[in-house]
Amino acid sequence: MRNLVLVGGGHSQVAVLKSFGMNPLPGVRLTLVCRDSHTPYSGMLPGLIAGHYTFDDVHIDLRRLAAFAGARFIKDDVIGIDRLAKHVLCRSRDPIPYDVCSLNIGSAPNTVDVPGAAAYAVPVKPISRFINHWQELKEKVGNTPGTYRIGVVGAGAGGTELILAAHHGLSNLLQDLNKPPESVKLTLITATAEIVPTHNKAVMRRLNRCLKSKGIDVRVGRRVIDVDKSKVRFDDGTTAELDTLLWTAQAAAPAWLEETGLELTQDGFIQVRDTLQSVTDDFIFAAGDIATMVNHPREKAGVMAVRQGPPLTRNLRRILTDQAPKPFRPQAKWLSLISTGEKSAVASWYGLSAAGPLVWRWKDWIDRRFMDRFNTLPDMTPGHNTNAANHGGDPDSLDDLMRCAGCGGKIGSPILMRVFDRLRAETELAEAFSVELDDGAVSVPPAHRSLVQSVDFFRAFIDDPYLFGCIAANHALTDIYAMGAKPHSALAIALLPALPDAVLEEDLFLLLKGALTICHRAHTQLVGGHSGEGQETALGFAVSGYGEADLLLRKSGLKPGDALILTKPLGTGTLLAAHMRLKAKGRWIDTALEMMCQSADRAAEIFLEANASACTDVTGFGLAGHVLEMARASQVQCQIDLDTLPPLDGAMETIQAGILSTLHAQNIAGVQPYLKMDETAKRHALYPLLFDPQTAGGLIAGVPETHSERCVRRLRRAGYGAARIIGRVAERGLPGITLRGS
Repeated sequence: MRNLVLVGGGHSQVAVLKSFGMNPLPGVRLTLVCRDSHTPYSGMLPGLIAGHYTFDDVHIDLRRLAAFAGARFIKDDVIGIDRLAKHVLCRSRDPIPYDVCSLNIGSAPNTVDVPGAAAYAVPVKPISRFINHWQELKEKVGNTPGTYRIGVVGAGAGGTELILAAHHGLSNLLQDLNKPPESVKLTLITATAEIVPTHNKAVMRRLNRCLKSKGIDVRVGRRVIDVDKSKVRFDDGTTAELDTLLWTAQAAAPAWLEETGLELTQDGFIQVRDTLQSVTDDFIFAAGDIATMVNHPREKAGVMAVRQGPPLTRNLRRILTDQAPKPFRPQAKWLSLISTGEKSAVASWYGLSAAGPLVWRWKDWIDRRFMDRFNTLPDMTPGHNTNAANHGGDPDSLDDLMRCAGCGGKIGSPILMRVFDRLRAETELAEAFSVELDDGAVSVPPAHRSLVQSVDFFRAFIDDPYLFGCIAANHALTDIYAMGAKPHSALAIALLPALPDAVLEEDLFLLLKGALTICHRAHTQLVGGHSGEGQETALGFAVSGYGEADLLLRKSGLKPGDALILTKPLGTGTLLAAHMRLKAKGRWIDTALEMMCQSADRAAEIFLEANASACTDVTGFGLAGHVLEMARASQVQCQIDLDTLPPLDGAMETIQAGILSTLHAQNIAGVQPYLKMDETAKRHALYPLLFDPQTAGGLIAGVPETHSERCVRRLRRAGYGAARIIGRVAERGLPGITLRGS
């Protein structure tokens, strides 16, 4: 089995992912490491700035594309490559082993060489960060009395497009705010003698006329030598007063590349051969802005990265199957379509030029067609990209078909011992790992405390073993917190598919390290457990905790007049179901995963301090199912106000698309006999959220009415931003739930 690790989700590597999704390569485990779940298409950024496109129009959803490709998606920053160990080094995760590594991480404008630029200028790349800056800039323009002055450094095609797009977008903003056009002044600055110097004279003339017609100040032949908070200085001794400076000039590479030992250009870019392999290392490929083809140097342009996608894919497949990569010769010239702010554009092709709305429509068609290739994916079907692509196993292997069961299906002792040694070596987590080789774990209960025990176990729903370990442990610990107890120790139960020993060891290590990270924060020890082979990865924990018997929170304590307070938003069930079908946006899944990692420890403490009468966690049976458990145990009627239910980002979209968890129908059936509602409530948009199964969901507690508002405020200050009162306990009697909603 071989590990192919893709670093970055640039224009070349999305082609690799799509190819592996359409035609998996058995025996290859594919991993994508990227800081963001959505990667922007640079060719459509000006359209976003101008207001012609939405966020989703200009972004490729990497989390969804990776799922289609059968690739593990690791959301993190890469900070280095250890070529000797063949590891990709991450900022907050363990190193990721590779056999072949491909980099497509783009570049960023160089602000280091100009004093003050790094502190005061806003680089246009990474684009994902610039988009956030742009939203902040629009707020500043709207809130500033008088004139707001914006400069753009760099008058290549990118800088020129950017300032024209900014003019159009800000003009519309000023119109909406009833502010005069002169409320914004734009200045384009370049050290070159002409704007767009790599294009023909006709293109230059067209763009100069366009800039002049919009009142944009153009300063050519001016090299910026110093930047401060409100002024830039040029090499000719002149200055310009500016409130914000956007920087597009002089592409630069990440500094960590210098530590890799790869041969780089003077500007720090990876030198590659015609095969897109590093000239230093056959097993490292690079494409897009981060690469410079030694025999065919080209300017840094998005079109080059797009064109390198197919040859990069072909050569990665060839080297992974022990074939010689084939050379690729990039074209020397290409069609450029430069947008001019409004829905118009200038075409540049050798010495030819054209302009107008038809050119923009042509560009729009090309850009949308490119994006559609990666955002409109075939529907997932059972068995799509399972172990053969994702884990490297061969489903037709006789050995896989005849794996032993029973105790013969346990993970081997040598692997376990190596994993244990590695976990003990994790200094910051070592105190949370207390596994001995006895037949059982021994713990001494604190004096005068009651023992609280719980168990949880479920199959993996994400392909990142470390993150799944974090979520599984947090989910299990929540049961202890829900009772107002403190977790003390945990036993793990882990299942992993049949994998080569090195991969199995790495996955088990990451699963348990993720769990240990959560246990360490909870001052809980992982004291043992069991591991074995299964059809797919699954993880669970038997958790023990202790609490004062008189202070433990149970489901049976609800009292009439109590407010029902929920601590987390709802919707993990529908979102995970949508993710499996490639119907969820990556940022929705990011938010859901963050919620799943949020501990309930502080929420439980706040509920105890608010004299909560009862509490439970909202998990597989959904909010309605768990409220019903409390109602039945307490023999009370509860009311839920549907208008107050907090959905996770994207949950309502997936529900409205008819995507529900497989447990959803059973949850409805289990609660239906106890529900009272009118047709208005049943037609309420948030009604389905009641039955959505939650993973590592929030707590639901009954709190005396007199303490409820203050309790919610304290929960929100503690980080539970969605905490709110979602209902009340009405009266004692036959248990049930009354639904209300407008």
